[in-house]
Amino acid sequence: MLSGSTILRVLLVLVAAAGIAGIVQFVWTRSGTPGSAVSTDMSPPVAPAPRSEASRPVPPPEPAEPAPVAPAPPASAEAPPAPVTPLPRREPVPVAPAAPATLPSPPTAAPDPAEVAAENAPPPAVALIDLNTATLAELNGLKGGGAIGRAIIGHRPYASVDQLLSKRVLNRATYQRIKDQVTVR
Repeated sequence: MLSGSTILRVLLVLVAAAGIAGIVQFVWTRSGTPGSAVSTDMSPPVAPAPRSEASRPVPPPEPAEPAPVAPAPPASAEAPPAPVTPLPRREPVPVAPAAPATLPSPPTAAPDPAEVAAENAPPPAVALIDLNTATLAELNGLKGGGAIGRAIIGHRPYASVDQLLSKRVLNRATYQRIKDQVTVR
């Protein structure tokens, strides 16, 4: 296995190689441009000859306007145009009139007190499971607990629910999820 200093050295070599490659690419691309100081030609440099007025390059003439295009000659009589067949016409689909925006509401009776109490009541209490007498299936069936039954059974007896933490049977997160579902009698 590589140590930290070895990995650091390898990374340093890779960064240096990338930097050198970037510099070489920069110089190489600059050497191909006209007027650059670096020449790719291996022949000895030659001093440029003085230019006279007659040897100066002449700029290219500006392009003239394009000539108008003549219309194409009519097609020969041998190929008559294909007949155009009309597409079948679709009949419009009748749309039902929209329902009125507001419907009259039926008269409502006074709410039943039993229904109101049932809606506002707290959720039904969960039957508490005794840690010292519960079966493996009951302990594994606790919501949020998972397969914790064997661990709980293996550390019995319990004097209080808090001993699930003090005996290190469960972690704190699992204990927080199941503590309201269990008891010790």
